[in-house]
Amino acid sequence: GMLVLLETPAGYALFKVSDEGKITSESDVLSHFSSTKSAQNLIKLKAFSKFKDTEEAVQAVVSSQELGSLTKNLKSFLKKECGDSEKLAVIEGKLGGLINKQLGINCVHNEAIAELFRGIQSHLEVLIDELNMETLKAMRVGLAHSLARQTLKFSPDKVDLMIVQAISLFDDLDKELNIYGMRVREWYGWHFPELTKIITDNLLYSRTVLKLGARTNAASLEFGDILPEEMEREVKQMAIVSMGTEISDSDMANVKLLAHQVATISEYRLQLLSYLKNRMEAIAPNLSMMVGELVGARLIARAGSLMNLAKQPSSTVQILGAEKALFRALKAKKQTPKYGLIYHAALVNQASGKSKAKISRMLAAKTALSVRVDALGESSTATVAIQDLASVEQRLRRLEGGESTKLSGKGRSNQKFEKFKPKQTPAYNPASDTVMTDVTKKTKENENSKKKRTADEVDEEDAAPVKKLKTDENGSVGKKEKKDK
Repeated sequence: GMLVLLETPAGYALFKVSDEGKITSESDVLSHFSSTKSAQNLIKLKAFSKFKDTEEAVQAVVSSQELGSLTKNLKSFLKKECGDSEKLAVIEGKLGGLINKQLGINCVHNEAIAELFRGIQSHLEVLIDELNMETLKAMRVGLAHSLARQTLKFSPDKVDLMIVQAISLFDDLDKELNIYGMRVREWYGWHFPELTKIITDNLLYSRTVLKLGARTNAASLEFGDILPEEMEREVKQMAIVSMGTEISDSDMANVKLLAHQVATISEYRLQLLSYLKNRMEAIAPNLSMMVGELVGARLIARAGSLMNLAKQPSSTVQILGAEKALFRALKAKKQTPKYGLIYHAALVNQASGKSKAKISRMLAAKTALSVRVDALGESSTATVAIQDLASVEQRLRRLEGGESTKLSGKGRSNQKFEKFKPKQTPAYNPASDTVMTDVTKKTKENENSKKKRTADEVDEEDAAPVKKLKTDENGSVGKKEKKDK
């Protein structure tokens, strides 16, 4: 006979098929589940193993789908209820393979069996007396929530959310640092305007302001731990002849507070950058090697997750981040952008203007492969990116060096252009010349005379005949004389 194993949120149910010949095709199965009575005649409950709690149900789902193993309760349940000669119908081929491998039970799964499970689900309340629909719905909701929490807690794929948050915060810190740094320069510039031209870095400027305070203190202070020697000497010289205004102690205190914020945020930015690099090397080592940690993190944040980025083709990876320019070009029917966030990769920056598009296209193709290895592979170190990065660098050297490249598998590569050497011309041979004879001369003369005659005859025919009339002495025209009869 045939048994049917059904996994419900409440437990495992094992059904007995009364007539196996009635479930050979999908149409037969649908006809027997058209009513509740026909379904009860075809299939009956043999045994039911109920879960003790929601945790056991979650463990059953996780072990069968993710871990690829069977729980102890399911093994003991099947060993007890299934005979050696009976076949077991399962809803998934993967589950059937596990049962056959670990317990030796012959499992069946096809389209008719799948339709059988749909019919059982539609009449589940009638077929299992122990279950109530309201109770079953509550168990489904509880199992779904517990399974979602389990997935979020233990799934390594969700760690890329930390990368998305970290790179977003990193970009926000850069914007805030620029705003705060410019405000410190403008505010302190009223007191010491020459310092702005001497120190261009915002962090060094803020640290100098914190240590210097009023410009009159420059002569008595040492800035060797902050500034280079030449810059320190210039600061002290300009502090003596500065054209800035005097400010009060309360104003200087507020300027120092703002400068302290710039220094603190800069230190936290460096700490966040170190954390981001370590996280990227752990989650996406191949992507980090191809485009760098920051560009890779921005690509992941733009796509939403590492898995979403792995699903994108290389053409999308190439222009990811330039969506506005892309749609504007499509709307105006102009050239589309050649690169997006990948423009900031080191290899693209090394290429010249003509080679940037080619390098970005090849780098995007290799990056798409690296992302898929990181998202779906199990290695925690860079694998395919080592060889792919070397091939992109070799392509860059060829483009920049002007070397010929291999166009296809059968094409020629590294062609050598040698200097042109003309072939030796053969010597003049007078014996090969032909001499014109007298017969040929006469023949040519006759042809020329014929041509001349024909031309004269054509001219005579074209000319109209003119008759001359007799005139008198006076010049008048005379009449013709009549002949005598």
